[in-house]
Amino acid sequence: MSYSISLTVNGDQRRVELDDPRVTLLDLLRERLDLTGTKKGCDRGQCGACTVLVDGRRVNSCLSLAVTLDGADITTIEGLADGDTLHPVQAAFIEHDGFQCGYCTPGQIMSAVGLISEGHAGEDPERVREGMSGNLCRCAAYHGITEAVIDATRRMAETSERKSA
Repeated sequence: MSYSISLTVNGDQRRVELDDPRVTLLDLLRERLDLTGTKKGCDRGQCGACTVLVDGRRVNSCLSLAVTLDGADITTIEGLADGDTLHPVQAAFIEHDGFQCGYCTPGQIMSAVGLISEGHAGEDPERVREGMSGNLCRCAAYHGITEAVIDATRRMAETSERKSA
């Protein structure tokens, strides 16, 4: 039996035919839509390398069945930058050395974007570490990641204040 779903992925409407209802969002993104920025780490929801935003919320895509997401708005790492202009979180990760080998970086960045938009980041390093605790970094770049999230939170708040003024 075939299942047809419609998704908005990084702003583009996509219609996908699924032959198997067990296809995860991660496998759909990587294997069918060629969006390989989202990484397959543990494939068990424990490392966070596969984190994407589904309707603005952080989700481990390895645990999400694609068939259940009909009509959802998906944002992956490929959808953050605006052309050559990096998203503030991406820029902050570069400036604060929030990565080393880079494998976890897409998931870390997507989780940070979600954490900030949920209003849970703030400027307390411990709070940021707790909010990012579902994303593991095998290189232990946690200090840079924490600093990047705090800096991006400040930048995004300042940009928001300027726009509302």
